[in-house]
Amino acid sequence: MDKRKRGAGEWRRHGIQALWALLTNSYLVGFARGKIYKGKLKNLCVPGLNCYSCPGALGSCPIGAMQAVIGNWNFKFAFYAAGFLMFAGALTGRFVCGWLCPFGLIQELLNKIPFPGKIGTFRGDRLLRKLKYIIFAVFVVLLPLVLVDVLGQGAPYFCKLICPAGTLEGGIPLVLLNKSMRSALGGLYLWKNVLLLITGILSILIYRPFCKYICPLGAVYSAFNSVAVFGYRVDREKCTACGACAKVCKMQVDPVKNANDPECIRCGACKEVCPVNAILSSGSRKSRSDGPVKKARAGMR
Repeated sequence: MDKRKRGAGEWRRHGIQALWALLTNSYLVGFARGKIYKGKLKNLCVPGLNCYSCPGALGSCPIGAMQAVIGNWNFKFAFYAAGFLMFAGALTGRFVCGWLCPFGLIQELLNKIPFPGKIGTFRGDRLLRKLKYIIFAVFVVLLPLVLVDVLGQGAPYFCKLICPAGTLEGGIPLVLLNKSMRSALGGLYLWKNVLLLITGILSILIYRPFCKYICPLGAVYSAFNSVAVFGYRVDREKCTACGACAKVCKMQVDPVKNANDPECIRCGACKEVCPVNAILSSGSRKSRSDGPVKKARAGMR
């Protein structure tokens, strides 16, 4: 498949990402009034990383919801948030990252900005990707669970101290729309904007750096990639081990070695580039690509 057709497939995916971002942030009155939506829909989680404080947001971010209630002895909503994450992960794995996350779309569009020093991978890249699991354990679970106020409520430490998506979608719009909030700005707001700026610059150089190294939601979903209902499999009878799928993957995944690698965001680029259509979507049990790859039959003998 030529580059033009692959590019068309990628832009179709971006279109779906943009449509989903619009649907889940369609409370346009919030942008006019400078206030967030607090209706009943806010009790429901959306599958991607989408800030609760965005003026247009209709639902809750599952990571934000988890942090907000995990320190509360009334675990009713905490069970819901955890159950939602497990359900979405078991159903699709990191498909959410590749097709539904608004902040993932922003990083991808920034990466399209021409720059001569694009970075594919580097020494220590794989090790650094473990950081998102540590961030999930420390900032999403441990700190909100241990550091609680007199009412037993934990603070959303990841959202408060790290999340650049929250700054972009919630922090900046609310400050711009509310004059009273500007006088209360301090070092924390500056810190969050610095992190957002760094993330933006890195996104130009590296494909989805936040998703690869920081995102706790990606950490949760990646744990389900190998067992999710929606998965990939490699047809060993068709595969010629040409390496085209590994070469085109911007997450540095080799589908031939592991079609359901934890880093795979199900973008479908490998499927589109395969010259023999050997990469297929399937149920989790058939999606594993274990075992040696058969050598090409006619032309490679």
